[in-house]
Amino acid sequence: MGKRDELIAKYAEDLKSKCGMDADMDLLTKVTIGCGPAIYDADASTVAASQDGEIETVKNNFLIKKLGLSDGPELSEAINKVLETYGMSERNKYRAVVYYMLTKHFGKESIYG
Repeated sequence: MGKRDELIAKYAEDLKSKCGMDADMDLLTKVTIGCGPAIYDADASTVAASQDGEIETVKNNFLIKKLGLSDGPELSEAINKVLETYGMSERNKYRAVVYYMLTKHFGKESIYG
């Protein structure tokens, strides 16, 4: 099993144990691949939920540019909801897991078709 496969398995476990959801492994794999080399970097692989700049990055680079959503308060609300689901006290919120949950939240799975 390669490094990426190990990370995908770890993300699936986080979804199950911390977020209470079973992962669509095909979608999770595609979202993880979409994150590119960031998944291998300790800092870039996680979302720093307490930093406003990081939330803006998720909103602008993922929700608006990648998923093609229009800017509005519902984007920040969705990010906050996902981060609460993950657990605000959870130190490591993996970017691929956050992006996966946002993709599901907005019903944008077709982006990864």
